[in-house]
Amino acid sequence: MNQINWEELKQAAISAMKKAYAPYSKFPVGVAALVSDNRIITGCNVENASYGVGLCAECGLVSNLYTSGGGRLVAVVCVDGKGNFLSPCGRCRQLLFEHGGNEMLFMTPDGPTQLSKLLPWAFGPADLK
Repeated sequence: MNQINWEELKQAAISAMKKAYAPYSKFPVGVAALVSDNRIITGCNVENASYGVGLCAECGLVSNLYTSGGGRLVAVVCVDGKGNFLSPCGRCRQLLFEHGGNEMLFMTPDGPTQLSKLLPWAFGPADLK
């Protein structure tokens, strides 16, 4: 695994954010991730007139992970419409945990942090055994 280029990830997240479909909230979100095979994948939020069925950017990211070959999420950057770092909601923290685990790094305004700090004592596949 190469060094993580956080600026490249942030720029990919900003590009994804610009493609978001957010006509109701006017709150576009973009996300980018480094995958275990060194690919960079992205996602953006997609709203719906029936608000509850909107998709967070991280949902698109995880879908992109699998449609582009699978793997594990290594590092993730999420941004708002101004390019500021954005914290994932609880549901999305769970999605990221499933596909990146405790060690996955997430960029915060204070720098990269492990997902285990954002989602302590996470529930996952091992709990179903």
